[in-house]
Amino acid sequence: MCTAITYKTEDFYFGRNLDLEYSYNEAVCITPRKYAFNFRNGETLKNHYAIIGVATVCEGYPLYYEATNEKGLSLAGLNFPDIAVYKKWMSDKLNLAPFELIPWILGRCVNVDEALVELNRVNLWSENFNSEFPLSPLHWLLSDRNTSYTLEPMADGLHIHLNPVGVLTNNPPFDYHMYNLVNYMNLTPL
Repeated sequence: MCTAITYKTEDFYFGRNLDLEYSYNEAVCITPRKYAFNFRNGETLKNHYAIIGVATVCEGYPLYYEATNEKGLSLAGLNFPDIAVYKKWMSDKLNLAPFELIPWILGRCVNVDEALVELNRVNLWSENFNSEFPLSPLHWLLSDRNTSYTLEPMADGLHIHLNPVGVLTNNPPFDYHMYNLVNYMNLTPL
């Protein structure tokens, strides 16, 4: 099961495992500041923060699994099948395909607070990259050195949860994971 995790000592660490039985030739990918991201909504992001993460690059576009920008803001997408719901195009929102969320947020935002403002105007639009890379049902862990949030696109909209543990795995939804932690409160290092 894929898991994204944050860890803070004097420094801040963000990472995840990629627990797949197959490969899309993913590799560490660095997107420099002036690399143009052309979004399906017609917008282009020409000047943005540098981004590093694991991605599959297709047609010159980094399809990030997770990434961190030069300011320390991080975002990871994890499997959320049978629950993730992406919407139709909405003229009153900023429409982003799910594969565009990581470059959009990390390219524009310094921290979680800025990302939350951006997310209030985003519609995760049901648009796949191409026939080789269909729409992935995802939920995301969004983190900076101070806080983490879980983003879950569901039938009734985008749920944004404060994530006090800074960890996210695949299905089920975040509320279940938080409740399930009660089952482990009696554990000790012994």
